Amino acid sequence: MQAAGRVAPSVVSILTLRTERVRPRTLWEGFFLPPDARQRSSGLGSGFLIDADGTILTNDHVVRGAERIMVTLPDGRDLEAELVGTDEVTDVAVLRVAGENLPAAPIGTSEGLIIGEWAVAIGNPFGNLFSNSEPTVTAGVISAVGRHIVPSSEDRGFYLGMIQTDASINPGNSGGPLVNALGQVIGVNASIFTRSGGSEGLGFAIPIDRALRVADDLVRHGEVRRAWLGLDVEPVEADPWGRTRGVRVSRVVEGSPAARAGIRPGARLLEARGSRLTAPLDFEDVLLDLRAGDEIALSLEGAPRPVTVRAEALPTSRAERVTALQDLDLITLTPQVRAQRGIVSEAGAMIVSISPELEAQLGFREGDVIVRINNVAIQSAEDAARVFRELRGQSGRIRLRFVIERNGDYGVRDLMWRG
Repeated sequence: MQAAGRVAPSVVSILTLRTERVRPRTLWEGFFLPPDARQRSSGLGSGFLIDADGTILTNDHVVRGAERIMVTLPDGRDLEAELVGTDEVTDVAVLRVAGENLPAAPIGTSEGLIIGEWAVAIGNPFGNLFSNSEPTVTAGVISAVGRHIVPSSEDRGFYLGMIQTDASINPGNSGGPLVNALGQVIGVNASIFTRSGGSEGLGFAIPIDRALRVADDLVRHGEVRRAWLGLDVEPVEADPWGRTRGVRVSRVVEGSPAARAGIRPGARLLEARGSRLTAPLDFEDVLLDLRAGDEIALSLEGAPRPVTVRAEALPTSRAERVTALQDLDLITLTPQVRAQRGIVSEAGAMIVSISPELEAQLGFREGDVIVRINNVAIQSAEDAARVFRELRGQSGRIRLRFVIERNGDYGVRDLMWRG
């Protein structure tokens, strides 16, 4: 098949090594295992080159937690890979290997896909179990587009706006390309719906247009720069047949782009960017592709014409950062930051950057909100930074008590500070 022949030379196997905590399977096993027992484990997935300089596109879940990543090219060469960036929300990751004139995959578009057109899934479902390193190919059709997958208890998040195909996708195919009949990549294989553990004709791929936008952000900025409208939506009541039309605006943040455009809570949104909305996940799917500065047309029930809203950068990315300690950056809580992150506290300093070493030492995490230090209420990032600066000038051991908001709950963290 010519389509497979065009893309297969760019498809790679990805082998990962990670250290995982060993959890006892039985009470007897738990008696003998030390509390911090750990073991090395390996993982397997696929990916594909998107340029001749060694940039590889794959899934976040293929490389999540990996300490080392080895890439095997179709010609059998093994190359150590560097993790450029990863995005759990879209399940996209970017790797880089050292090389020149590597075979990059021809890239197509996920726009305008036709239900029933041919699709080819390429990957390495069994990796090193076979003697050769060439990828395998399965064929089918595009079964559906714009599919939302609600996570099971073992999954970490939603898959939104996915391409559905009946081309067989098996464990290890994750991260490989989904290809059209012209031999152009239209998606990144990501998951299967299965009861048996194998392929049952329900495979899903991330649209390539979305994956490339995320990859570009990761390469350029080291993170995905998502946009913000400042409104939340909720489902509307279904008709007697179980059908819904539109979503209801449940909240509009003061001073947000949505508020400035005149959108109010209770309004019913029917379309966003020309896409019909029947559930909140439809709206979240549209937001994933927005970037700051983009204009989005929202159709409201009863409005004579669509309302145009200009998206902004997320409030947390626009807020001024204050360095409290080396490798610890804070921002001040504002109504916009609170709304974006769902924070309960009225005031405080949120941690937006912390090194792994400091995280292990202090027990803080990115996203934690420092509400009080000892008996002092923290009103801003500068308040918290001032406390840390004063501590640096003192000698001896000082006991500190931090009140922290994490995921909507409050906790107390006692630390012994050595000046």
